[in-house]
Amino acid sequence: MTIRMYGAAWCSDCKRAQLYFDKQNVDYEYIDIDNDDKAIKVVRKANKGRRIIPTIFFEDGSILVEPTNAELAAKLGLS
Repeated sequence: MTIRMYGAAWCSDCKRAQLYFDKQNVDYEYIDIDNDDKAIKVVRKANKGRRIIPTIFFEDGSILVEPTNAELAAKLGLS
Protein backbone atom coordinates (compact mmCIF):
# COMPACT_ATOMS: atom_id res chain seq x y z
CA MET A 1 0.00 0.00 0.00
CA THR A 2 1.21 3.48 -0.79
CA ILE A 3 0.24 6.76 0.80
CA ARG A 4 -3.29 7.66 -0.29
CA MET A 5 -4.47 11.26 -0.27
CA TYR A 6 -8.16 12.00 -0.70
CA GLY A 7 -8.85 15.50 -1.92
CA ALA A 8 -10.50 17.68 -4.56
CA ALA A 9 -9.30 20.05 -7.27
CA TRP A 10 -10.95 23.05 -5.58
CA CYS A 11 -9.25 22.41 -2.20
CA SER A 12 -6.29 24.71 -1.49
CA ASP A 13 -5.03 22.53 1.39
CA CYS A 14 -5.05 19.54 -0.97
CA LYS A 15 -3.02 21.44 -3.55
CA ARG A 16 -0.53 22.47 -0.86
CA ALA A 17 -0.12 18.88 0.37
CA GLN A 18 0.30 17.63 -3.22
CA LEU A 19 2.96 20.26 -3.86
CA TYR A 20 4.75 19.28 -0.65
CA PHE A 21 4.73 15.58 -1.57
CA ASP A 22 5.92 16.39 -5.10
CA LYS A 23 8.79 18.62 -3.88
CA GLN A 24 9.87 15.97 -1.38
CA ASN A 25 9.61 13.17 -4.00
CA VAL A 26 7.09 11.30 -1.87
CA ASP A 27 5.26 8.52 -3.71
CA TYR A 28 1.51 8.82 -3.14
CA GLU A 29 -1.81 8.09 -4.76
CA TYR A 30 -4.22 11.00 -5.18
CA ILE A 31 -7.94 10.23 -5.17
CA ASP A 32 -10.35 13.01 -6.15
CA ILE A 33 -13.51 12.70 -4.06
CA ASP A 34 -15.50 14.63 -6.65
CA ASN A 35 -14.92 11.85 -9.18
CA ASP A 36 -15.26 8.79 -6.94
CA ASP A 37 -18.35 8.04 -4.82
CA LYS A 38 -16.47 5.39 -2.86
CA ALA A 39 -13.81 7.97 -1.96
CA ILE A 40 -16.36 10.21 -0.29
CA LYS A 41 -17.48 7.27 1.86
CA VAL A 42 -13.86 6.56 2.86
CA VAL A 43 -13.33 10.19 3.87
CA ARG A 44 -16.58 10.35 5.84
CA LYS A 45 -15.81 7.09 7.64
CA ALA A 46 -12.33 8.32 8.62
CA ASN A 47 -13.75 11.66 9.82
CA LYS A 48 -16.81 10.47 11.76
CA GLY A 49 -19.31 11.47 9.08
CA ARG A 50 -17.61 14.70 8.06
CA ARG A 51 -16.22 15.44 4.62
CA ILE A 52 -12.82 16.88 5.53
CA ILE A 53 -9.99 16.99 3.01
CA PRO A 54 -7.21 16.38 2.54
CA THR A 55 -7.47 13.09 4.40
CA ILE A 56 -4.21 11.19 4.06
CA PHE A 57 -3.74 7.49 4.83
CA PHE A 58 -0.22 6.22 5.52
CA GLU A 59 1.30 2.77 5.11
CA ASP A 60 1.40 2.25 8.89
CA GLY A 61 -2.39 2.67 9.11
CA SER A 62 -2.29 6.20 10.52
CA ILE A 63 -4.34 9.07 9.11
CA LEU A 64 -3.69 12.81 8.96
CA VAL A 65 -6.54 15.22 8.25
CA GLU A 66 -5.80 18.71 6.94
CA PRO A 67 -2.14 18.40 7.99
CA THR A 68 0.30 21.27 7.84
CA ASN A 69 3.57 20.87 5.96
CA ALA A 70 5.30 20.57 9.34
CA GLU A 71 2.97 17.71 10.32
CA LEU A 72 3.65 15.97 7.02
CA ALA A 73 7.41 16.40 7.47
CA ALA A 74 7.24 14.97 11.00
CA LYS A 75 5.18 12.00 9.85
CA LEU A 76 7.57 11.28 6.98
CA GLY A 77 10.71 11.87 9.05
CA LEU A 78 11.77 14.85 6.93
CA SER A 79 13.25 18.13 8.05
